[in-house]
Amino acid sequence: MANTRSAAKRARQTLNRSLRNRGVVTRLRTIQKQVRSSPSSEQIRAAIAAIDKAAKRGMLHRNAANRRKARLNKALAGTM
Repeated sequence: MANTRSAAKRARQTLNRSLRNRGVVTRLRTIQKQVRSSPSSEQIRAAIAAIDKAAKRGMLHRNAANRRKARLNKALAGTM
């Protein structure tokens, strides 16, 4: 339980942000699973754009985003 009004506000903000972040990360996982099952260049481009957007907003660490993009590109290269 928050002791001050500002602490209560921070708790509310944290809850709202974590819900929003969870939705984005879940959507990223879904996109990546779809790409792994049947990779196409359009899907991979869309997945990379989503990963970049999540990294820009701080929902993914920059290095984690680069690692995920590298794995997607590697999967695309393996299918060609």
